[in-house]
Amino acid sequence: MTPQLRPYTDHAEALVAGRETPRAVLEACLEAMAMWEPQVGAFTATDVEGARRAADAATARWKEGRPLSAIDGMTVGIKDIIDTDDLPTQMGSALYEGYRPRFSAASAWALRDAGAVILGKTVTTEFASTEPRGTRNPWDLSRTPGGSSSGSGAAVAAGMLSGAMGTQVVGSIIRPAGYTGVYGFKPSVGGINRGGSLDMLSHSCSGTMAASLSDAWCMARAITERVGGDPGHPGLGGPLLPPEARRPATLALLRTEGWPDLHPEAGAALEGALDSLRRDGIRILTQKECPELAALEGAVADARELALGINAWEWLWPLGAFAERDAAALSPSARERLARARAMTRAEYAALLERRAAARAAYAKLAGLCEALVSVTAAGAAPVGLGSTGNPAFVAPGSVLGVPVVSLPVLRCEGLPLGLQLLGFRDEDAALFAHAAWIGGRL
Repeated sequence: MTPQLRPYTDHAEALVAGRETPRAVLEACLEAMAMWEPQVGAFTATDVEGARRAADAATARWKEGRPLSAIDGMTVGIKDIIDTDDLPTQMGSALYEGYRPRFSAASAWALRDAGAVILGKTVTTEFASTEPRGTRNPWDLSRTPGGSSSGSGAAVAAGMLSGAMGTQVVGSIIRPAGYTGVYGFKPSVGGINRGGSLDMLSHSCSGTMAASLSDAWCMARAITERVGGDPGHPGLGGPLLPPEARRPATLALLRTEGWPDLHPEAGAALEGALDSLRRDGIRILTQKECPELAALEGAVADARELALGINAWEWLWPLGAFAERDAAALSPSARERLARARAMTRAEYAALLERRAAARAAYAKLAGLCEALVSVTAAGAAPVGLGSTGNPAFVAPGSVLGVPVVSLPVLRCEGLPLGLQLLGFRDEDAALFAHAAWIGGRL
């Protein structure tokens, strides 16, 4: 079997005309689930009958010409770090086994309010951090789908969902999107309301993983139209439907700390994409001719370690409380993170924040010099084995910088998916999507 994406909003005309219905889409997703889920293990819980009722209601609304949103009737999943009042939220942890919140998180509530059909909860690594939970990559069952949004990427890739919620604090949306060949969107920090999600770290974001760029955008905007962004942030704005494709004049090639490990095929695929864009008249800046880009690359040369240091201190609570309840229920990696936090000082944490602020200031100087930065989502195809979700060196900078990032599934390495990563500028998410649409269409 070959994984097959199942876009939804791309077929709006068919939904309006009645040639396609939300119930038919859901049944196709359920057929894919019957084939793929026993091998992939993307879900922690499902509600098939509830999804059918929701799909029928959406089908009636489309028939009557009154859909609630562009994603009314879209079959979606919710990462199991995000609370849902009708399905368990177990966070990849034995501490939360069987836990059922009384209220849904902001994003889950907003998706239902927009008419989305929530089929189930998707697997997350433990507390959306390091420890994998066994989900396999549909493209090669011996390989990881990445993480921490493991189940979301795998389920969308296999056509079991049209879209799913993910979260990212180091690389948890963009890396698995690249590994599984789906579209990933990490918004600007604060872009999507994280209320009701154990996802409270200072540069963490809720985002979307989807079968098309349009699906990724429409899901995110449907949420922010209803619940906005994090408190104190403007939240994702722009049109409710995807911005029109717009050709960029200049892109900048971002070489991350993972560059020495770049697989030859991945490097060739990226260079081939850049050559194609050059033939279209797009200028590709490199650090050799752009001192501002060189300064940025220096500022994010250890972005992964910077992110992990900040995250460790910010995990002091609740990990400390978890350990007091039942330390044995935490994975070794969680206990190591807690030990690191306890060994840190407030001054050390403050210094890390200063370094992050300096990196963000260096990035801001590129505004006006290029419309977006470009890289790959990983050093190569998803690694073999389920003991790790892969190295986030290529995607950590986008998280630390707090900027919007999109992954386009347009590259290949070893015959498997690899994402082209595009980084935009803070709170200019719609502009990034416009450029991503043009680039994706060309490649």
